[in-house]
Amino acid sequence: MSTYRYGILGAGRQGTAAAFDLVVRGEAASVTLADIDEAAARRAAERVNRLTGRDCAAGVRLDVTDRDGLVAFLRPLDAFIAAVSYKLNLGIAEAALDAGTSMCDLGGFTATALAQIGLADRAKQRGIAIVPDCGEAPGLANNLMAYATTLLDTTDDLLLLDGGLPLHPEAPWEYRVTFAMDGLTNEYAGGADWVRDGRIVHVDTFDPAEYELVELGDPVGELEAFSAGGGSTVPWTLGRTVPSIRNKVLRYPGHVAQFQAFQDAGFFSETPIQVDGVPVIPRHVFHALIEPQIRAPENFEDIVIAHVIATGRRGGKPARAIVDLRAIRDDTLGFTGMERTTGWHAAIVCHLIASGAIPPGAYPVEEAVAPATMVAALRERGLPVTESIEMVGEG
Repeated sequence: MSTYRYGILGAGRQGTAAAFDLVVRGEAASVTLADIDEAAARRAAERVNRLTGRDCAAGVRLDVTDRDGLVAFLRPLDAFIAAVSYKLNLGIAEAALDAGTSMCDLGGFTATALAQIGLADRAKQRGIAIVPDCGEAPGLANNLMAYATTLLDTTDDLLLLDGGLPLHPEAPWEYRVTFAMDGLTNEYAGGADWVRDGRIVHVDTFDPAEYELVELGDPVGELEAFSAGGGSTVPWTLGRTVPSIRNKVLRYPGHVAQFQAFQDAGFFSETPIQVDGVPVIPRHVFHALIEPQIRAPENFEDIVIAHVIATGRRGGKPARAIVDLRAIRDDTLGFTGMERTTGWHAAIVCHLIASGAIPPGAYPVEEAVAPATMVAALRERGLPVTESIEMVGEG
C-alpha cells in the first residue's frame, strides 16, 4: 500500500538507505530527497528507484538553513528524516513545529537530543512527533539496550560494546569512516555519559581506566573497547531503574593511541588559533588531512557490531542476557552494514511515526519504540539480532 509522503533531508549514504527502506517497507506514496547539492539528490533518488523498481523517489535542491524554504518543503509531508549534521537538528526541529510535520533524525549529540525532547509540549500542541538520535549508535543500540533489560527480571549493569569496522583492515589506520566525519570527531571529543551507583556521570573519551581488550570472535577477533559517546539519552531513561550503564566504542587495536594523540595535540578543538597570522580551526585542519585517508570507498566491506551485556536477576537467580547484532554489506543492494543499521533504523522510526504508532510528543528513541517491536523490524530486514540468557555460575 502506498500511503505516506516522506522527506529526507540530506542525500548522502544514510539518507539514501533510509529512502530505500521507506519505499520498500514504509508504505511510501513518495519520498523526496532534499540536498543542497541537487545533482546528489537526483542521483540518490534515481538509485532508490532503480533498486526498488518504482518511480517513487525524487531529488530536489534545498538549503536546510533557509528556514522559510525548509518549512515550505516540510509542510506537505507526513513525516521526514533529517540525515544532515547534528549541528542543524535543533533548528530543523523548530522548523518541523512551524510546518506541523513529524520528524526523526540521525542525531549524534546528546545535548541537542535532550533539547529536542524538551519540545515535547509544543510537539503535542502541534500534533507532531519528534524522535531524535535514530541512527546506529545512538539509535539502534539504544533499542537493543532496552531490549536486553526485558530479558531479565531486574538489571543491575548494562554494557554496550559498539562499533563500525572494516572487514579487511589496512595499515596504518585499520579504520574507515562510513558517516559524517564531524560526527566521528564529535563523538571522540565529547566523552560519554554513564550511570554509576544510580547517578549520571561524565566519562572522558579514551579514559585509560576504562580501556580494555575484548574478544568477540570471528571475523574481528580481539578489539579495543574504550569510553566514548553513543549511549545518548539512555542514562536518563533506562538509568531510572538500572544503577550501572556503560557504553564503549570498538576498534581494532592501535586506534586509541593514534586518535588520542590527535586529541592531545588539540586537533579536535573548534576554537580558532593563529597560524602565520591566519585564524585556523584545528578540527577543520584535522578533517582535511585525515578524512581522505580514512573515508570508506563505494565498494567498502564493513561490519557493524552492537553487543549488549545485561547483568541482573531472572527467576530470583543471578543471570546474564546478551543481545548481539552484526551487520555486513549487502552486495545485492550495495548498502554497507553502517547504511543498513543507520538509515534503515531511521526509516523504521519514521514509518512508525507516519502510521501513528508513535503519538504526538518528543521522545528518546528507546522510549518511542517498544523494544520487541524494534527487534522484530530489524530481523524482518535481515539484520540478525541474536539473544541468549545464562544463569551466572551455572555454566
